[in-house]
Amino acid sequence: MNTLAATVGAIVASIPSPPSGSISIGPLDLRAYGLMIALGVIAAVWLCGRLLEQKGAGTTDDVSAIAIWGVGAGIIGARLYHVATDWERFEDNLGAIPKIWEGGLGIPGGLLFGVIVGMWQAKRRGIEPLVMLTCAAPAIALAQAIGRWGNWFNQELYGRATDLPWALEIDDDHLPAGYESGTTFHPTFLYESMWNFALAGFLIWVDRRFRLAPGRLMAVYLMGYGTGRFWIEGLRIDPADEIAGFRFNQWVSLVAIAAGALWLFLTRGQKWPETPVADDERVDDAETVDDAETVDATDDTPLDVDD
Repeated sequence: MNTLAATVGAIVASIPSPPSGSISIGPLDLRAYGLMIALGVIAAVWLCGRLLEQKGAGTTDDVSAIAIWGVGAGIIGARLYHVATDWERFEDNLGAIPKIWEGGLGIPGGLLFGVIVGMWQAKRRGIEPLVMLTCAAPAIALAQAIGRWGNWFNQELYGRATDLPWALEIDDDHLPAGYESGTTFHPTFLYESMWNFALAGFLIWVDRRFRLAPGRLMAVYLMGYGTGRFWIEGLRIDPADEIAGFRFNQWVSLVAIAAGALWLFLTRGQKWPETPVADDERVDDAETVDDAETVDATDDTPLDVDD
């Protein structure tokens, strides 16, 4: 085992951090953090649109229109959550609050604001909000999986020091106080990204296999994401408020798990409804039957009856 570990370590060594938090494309200098979030949103809108169309409940254009509101609200909520939970960093520097490109988005706040506004917009477009939640659940996980790579570019939110083969290198400018140059750390951004990619796939499988009632897939997402975030959060060493030995976001994760479990319990036995026949279709069918009965009652022509 030691020989195998040494061999793998020699091959992989460690994960380097990027030399810059920006990506240059010709004359353009793009903030990688924002770019990864944008790519995550694009992927999420695509996936949510595909799922909504497969259910016959809406179109990709609907999702694109809803996303403009939901994503905007989500970013505001995520930033407010981060500022509120890390107020010491901003209380003497209020001008830093809107600088989201420098990092600092709290997922719980983003989910709360984004989901509420997204459901409101879905209802305005005639889409059942709970159906939209079902389609959004795996899409949100996909967006998070991609967006987490922004933390890699910013060299932030990594975990405890480790010498594992996949440990993350951090340059001296981003090294926490008390650590020697060359120290490597747990790449928590990678752990969470991989967890969310797997969660997105799992949610799609659950939806196709069990056809949960509208909205219940979001409960499964809350439990799945909360579980992953709890243990990954426990590895992180960035400053955070603690309550009874747990970081604040670990408590939020436990609340998400409990909320998801309670949601599933309260909606147990519910199934995805069969597609109802529209009222105008029922009227047309009734008129067709009436017309047929009238013809049969008045026509003297003998009817040929097959075996």
